[in-house]
Amino acid sequence: MVEQVVGWRRHLHRHPEPSFHEHETAAFVAERLQEMGVAVERPTETSVLGRIGHGPPTVALRADIDALPIREESGVEFASEHDGLMHACGHDGHTAMLLGAASVLAEADRPAGELRLIFQHAEEIAPGGARDVVAAGAMDGVDFVYSCHL
Repeated sequence: MVEQVVGWRRHLHRHPEPSFHEHETAAFVAERLQEMGVAVERPTETSVLGRIGHGPPTVALRADIDALPIREESGVEFASEHDGLMHACGHDGHTAMLLGAASVLAEADRPAGELRLIFQHAEEIAPGGARDVVAAGAMDGVDFVYSCHL
């Protein structure tokens, strides 16, 4: 799993997209989730919601997917291919980790309940994408939500 998560992160790092323009990123995430057998919804044009299981309690895991308007000068082999954009804030890592969690949890014996995997667009700018994702119902009925930041 570690190699897969690292590979996803490097792919995402190479292909950063700014807030409200995460089309390729959202498509990449949706495709990976579908390959895992996870039910996929698109609450907004550039966000993704995965669902595993059903019924209460409902636990949400959240990652942000947008990049920053910063020119990358890291020199790493997986550096941004989009001049003036980079994942300088770790959102590529957040997204890769949540995909890794999805992969493990999709196959795991879990207690009853629903797991929602929220890949939120436009975290970096106000008013941000969280408002859109919530308005689209992604958080309806959620009992607990967890996120992390690198």
